Amino acid sequence: PHCWRCGTPLLYYAKKAWYGRTTAVLDELLSENEKINWVPEHIKWGRFGDWLENNIDWALSRERYWGTPLPIWRTDSGDTVVVGSKRELRELAIDPVPDDLHRPFIDGVRLRHPETGEEATRVPEVLDVWFDSGSMPFAQWGYPHGEASEERFRSQFPADYICEAVDQTRGWFYSLLAVSTMLFGKSSYRNCLSLGHILDAEGKKMSKSLGNVIDPWEVFEKQGADALRWALYTATSPGNTRRFSMGQVDEAVRKYLLTLWNTYSFFVTYARIDGFDPQEDYVEPEGRSLMDRWALSELQLTVRNVTERLDAYDVTAAGRAIGEFVDELSNWYVRRSRRRFWKGEDDRDKKAAHSTLYECLVTVTKLTAPFTPFVAESLYQNLVMNVDKEAPESVHLADWPEYREALVDVALSERMSAARRVVGLGRAARNAAAIKTRQPLREVVVVDEAPDGKGGSRIKEGVESLSEIVLDELNVKELAFGEAEDVVAYDLKPNLGVVGPKYGRLVPGLRAALAGAAPEVGARAAAGESISVDVEGEEITLSPEELLVEPGQREGYALEREGGLSVALRTDLDADLVDEGLVRELVHRVQNLRREKGFEIEETIRVDLSGNPRVSSLLEGRWGDYFKAEVLARELTIDAGGPGGDSESVTVDGEALWVSLEPLDTTG
Repeated sequence: PHCWRCGTPLLYYAKKAWYGRTTAVLDELLSENEKINWVPEHIKWGRFGDWLENNIDWALSRERYWGTPLPIWRTDSGDTVVVGSKRELRELAIDPVPDDLHRPFIDGVRLRHPETGEEATRVPEVLDVWFDSGSMPFAQWGYPHGEASEERFRSQFPADYICEAVDQTRGWFYSLLAVSTMLFGKSSYRNCLSLGHILDAEGKKMSKSLGNVIDPWEVFEKQGADALRWALYTATSPGNTRRFSMGQVDEAVRKYLLTLWNTYSFFVTYARIDGFDPQEDYVEPEGRSLMDRWALSELQLTVRNVTERLDAYDVTAAGRAIGEFVDELSNWYVRRSRRRFWKGEDDRDKKAAHSTLYECLVTVTKLTAPFTPFVAESLYQNLVMNVDKEAPESVHLADWPEYREALVDVALSERMSAARRVVGLGRAARNAAAIKTRQPLREVVVVDEAPDGKGGSRIKEGVESLSEIVLDELNVKELAFGEAEDVVAYDLKPNLGVVGPKYGRLVPGLRAALAGAAPEVGARAAAGESISVDVEGEEITLSPEELLVEPGQREGYALEREGGLSVALRTDLDADLVDEGLVRELVHRVQNLRREKGFEIEETIRVDLSGNPRVSSLLEGRWGDYFKAEVLARELTIDAGGPGGDSESVTVDGEALWVSLEPLDTTG
């Protein structure tokens, strides 16, 4: 072998040493290991178990200068004295006992053998440092000689939890178990999390000589300690060896920390505008909307899941559960509820929305505290301490959230999950067809080919009950349920390797007949049935093995499929749909102009539009009130003398016009 640092050859010499007879307690070591909860579980009878089963006596001594002196004195005749305490040392000492019991001071202390009276000198060796580490559970309290040491030791023994890297299976994990078992007959720990090693992005061990070490302080300064913690917790199980890169930290910021912070900022913005008080404006859960009750139900399910996962030392699953809920809270609940926060009237529904989002954020703050302590503390100080001076002064002193089963609505969660699944596929279909989100469509068709086992469809039940949400999310006017052949077109081709030798010259005609087959024929083929086609006046029946079936979308539809569920959007546009899409795009452009000009979120404005007869006609007709409400315009003027000096030229879906925005004085 060679030194892994400098490459120098390493030579082994046989040397005499002092041993601890660990083989005498091998059965006890194996028995105690069985009682330990190992994470990952395979360590128990894998790496650690193999080490125990091949146990040999422990060479306790080291020929070094630094370390705990071996407390053994030997006479010239070979008799030994093992000293067990300072008091015993002083009683046996011939020479004054120094305050510092390390080398070289202790080496000069001679003892009188308590039985023979012979003079004894200390052996030169020191203890293996792993024996020191293994003695930690009792040595830290000075047990058994220190004042009140036994009470302190017994109150914390065995430890509930220890954690170190996987190579400690032959180090600290073993020394803790061996020392404790030899002295007390039991393990000094109940649960052990064994960490895998962190490698570089290429899977190589980090080394200064290779120049691939990522300096944690650089990560702290660039992205913060919380981002690094979150990346390490959630990227993969801590027990696994993992590749690490700054990209993982960047993703932790983007996907979790920024999402959480932006959701918090959204709440704070509107809570301040509305003067929301979490205590005075609190609305009981039973008086809240369906979306509120769904959010509270998902929150409680998350509390239960995170608590159970942490109790099982599965920190990765716990962190991911928090991240999934924050994503749902931001990208579903908040987005679906924005108008409730925007609306001017301060009614019960708005207070219910504030109450729900506040409760979710406070609970998430407590859940995420062990993972991202600094961000959690920042949120807690504003969300909790700012409104409740009697609350614990830190999130890390607050009680862990309690699971409230009464707020859980499993049926609602299942229905909402079905609706969200349909919405996800519908959005994917829209993207694939390159149709803008703001362009309304006439119809969405849902096909569920995975029944619930009772002849019905869970998807249909959930989507029907939440159809208003589905239609709004997909920006579609009508919802329909159909069969696969309604929206799916199957491309049928002969399996030439099978039918070629069988039908020979008829293959070209067979290919043409399959290409022109009716939709219901394609559906039967997709279902694994045999089909018949006419080729040159001859009816040919083809088995599933003789067919190649490729699903696609019927003309006029944008389709996405997943696990027996198909969602199709009708893509044809009539004049009304086109007009509405244009107005929605105009709203979007004006809202962007509001932000660019620095208007406050709640500030009302005056809008002047000119230069486009089509847009003017739409806003003077049925779309005027909608447009004004969306952009917070109390006044709207159209074609009033042409563009003003501060007007801006914008083009919306090919329609050019002039737009001018002015703030309105609402003080008088």
